[in-house]
Amino acid sequence: MPHLDSARPLEGLRVADFSRVLAGPLCTMQLADFGAEVIKIESPSGDDTRSWVPPVDADGTGTYFSSVNRNKKSVVANLKTPEGLSYARDLIAECDVVVENFRPGIMAKFGLDYETLAQARPDIVYCSISGFGSGSGADMPGYDLLVQALGGLMSITGDADSEPSKVGVALVDVLTGQNALAGILLALRARDATGVGQEVQVNLLSSVVAALVNQGTATLATGQSPRRLGNAHPSISPYETFRTAEGTLALAVGTDRQFADLLRVLEREDLLDEPRFASNELRVASRSDLRTMIEATLVNDTAQRWQEKLLAKGVPAGKVNSVSEALELADALGLTPHTTITDPATGRQSQQLANPIRLSNAAPQYRDVPPALGEHQGATFVH
Repeated sequence: MPHLDSARPLEGLRVADFSRVLAGPLCTMQLADFGAEVIKIESPSGDDTRSWVPPVDADGTGTYFSSVNRNKKSVVANLKTPEGLSYARDLIAECDVVVENFRPGIMAKFGLDYETLAQARPDIVYCSISGFGSGSGADMPGYDLLVQALGGLMSITGDADSEPSKVGVALVDVLTGQNALAGILLALRARDATGVGQEVQVNLLSSVVAALVNQGTATLATGQSPRRLGNAHPSISPYETFRTAEGTLALAVGTDRQFADLLRVLEREDLLDEPRFASNELRVASRSDLRTMIEATLVNDTAQRWQEKLLAKGVPAGKVNSVSEALELADALGLTPHTTITDPATGRQSQQLANPIRLSNAAPQYRDVPPALGEHQGATFVH
């Protein structure tokens, strides 16, 4: 690998990206944001998300595809033909990293699995992303909704008296993409030290189970699965959402001091001497009564006004924003949550969410709009 530019820490790294849909493409896009050259190798019909429309970007590209495929080059290789397979092998020969999320065993049929490639390229870093691992769950379909259900996340999401609910975005895919990114960087760090690559395996089920954190650990400790609490917290109170005169307010009161300040802002100092609310543990036990008392005051003003009053006193509070409002807030805080990429040759534009990773000496770069299918077919990729 050539000398690295600190402003583009992954410059000189080349990635053969066989992944589709969300987890893999998100991982490789983040590698590309920091300088890696990512070659997206697609079937003749292209990534499935190319057809997931509406909505569409300014140039008619589906926003689902656009959201995870900037800064990449697209080529087409039909792995079922000798020509396509040969083309893919030639590309891999010039790459440092391979990322794929085919069903386990598929890449082996083409001779593109880690074991086969590592014989000729012991320095290759190879990331396989699956739904349920490469063992007895290899044939199970890895769809985010299915994994949210089987992985327990839906069982703790939603109101106590409602049916289980999925999270409003394909969160398991996002978590798995981040785990793949971390695994690849770990393997590259090890290769820097040893000269030897390795295989990185991540799967959706393991990602969501690990992400259960306190809920999963509580289950291990007690033998009992947690129940749905809506927006309430199993171990903290008041830590949930409340109705107001206009809008919904989230309160995240984590300490006794914050609770006392909350009551002062609400002008309910009388509750400071209430034995049921004297500690967090007692407040959790009396959550329902406490919620009723708090909400009786909150309905007298708007969520926005309560947010302003409570934050001014150091009480963690915020109105439930729409996605548009969330983007406006991040922008107002100087976090630069989005950007527009313009292709200088064609004028094509793409609205993009920003990469959330910030390094002191390297900012993510937004160079290229998401590619058209096979846009870079004639390019020569040589280190």
